[in-house]
Amino acid sequence: MSSPAPIVVVTDWTFPDLGVEEGILKAHGVELMAGQCKTEAELIDHCAHADAVITQFAQVNANVVSAMRKAQAIIRYGIGVDNVDLDKARERGIPVCNVPDYCIDEVADQTLAFILATTRQVVTHANHLRAGKWGLAAPLSDMKALRDLTVGVVGFGRIGREVVKRLLPFKCAVRVFDPVVPATEIEKLGALPTGFDELLKNADVLTLHCPSTPQTRRLMNRETFAKLKPGAIFINVGRGDLADPEALTAALQSGHLGAAALDVFDPEPIPVGHPIRQLPNVILAPHIASCSTPAVRKLRESVALLAIAAVRGQPLPTIVNGVRR
Repeated sequence: MSSPAPIVVVTDWTFPDLGVEEGILKAHGVELMAGQCKTEAELIDHCAHADAVITQFAQVNANVVSAMRKAQAIIRYGIGVDNVDLDKARERGIPVCNVPDYCIDEVADQTLAFILATTRQVVTHANHLRAGKWGLAAPLSDMKALRDLTVGVVGFGRIGREVVKRLLPFKCAVRVFDPVVPATEIEKLGALPTGFDELLKNADVLTLHCPSTPQTRRLMNRETFAKLKPGAIFINVGRGDLADPEALTAALQSGHLGAAALDVFDPEPIPVGHPIRQLPNVILAPHIASCSTPAVRKLRESVALLAIAAVRGQPLPTIVNGVRR
């Protein structure tokens, strides 16, 4: 009598369907169980007997991880893994994997688009014309050339490096803060390694490309926003919880921040009545910086192949919580 097929569960997804994942898993004799889980109880029930778990935005907390009886891996659709309790998974001996090498160019492109849109007042002028007006819609001082600016980049991982590569041809000064990257690596790319406080002091534009960890959550708060130059521009395509939302809103309302462009926020979705939605000096996007057809395809194929490797006991190349089998 043959053994039952391994079961891979997907806790939640934002794709039209799971045809890509199902096709790959089925071809390898693995069963897919899908469920758009909204509550902890639903997650516990859905994941309890899974051989591997794939998750997108669901909160795979300690209780959910503790309920997993057979899981050989928890796999995140994406780079960040802040929705998974890494410590509990480590305690249980369950490796947590991500997909670190997809959407690098897409997010770097979105960053540059945000920087150019805010420095050149692109949205302001588009709205001005839609309102039937003509001429300069913003003070002349708000029309900036990148060659005259210093851009501060927080985080020098895959995406941060691509952002720096895109910025340098615009002739701006680029300063980078990343405490775990040797200064020589930053210098080799043509940027200036800088301490965090010094970065804040000098940045005309600040863009975040670090993961959400206990050390980086609320990295930007009332105190750190206050250290930025008056009129500085804030860009966040990383994680919403890197910036305190009340402090960010207050800095924009007071005029201390000249503008912001945000693909992420805390919480998400941004509440309908939140004042950040109404501020004219803010460009907002609904967490879509990673999107393109090739990037999403690669993401979905990658998680399916990681799940197959997990249920077969094969090496997992992208473990982020230190569990080795």
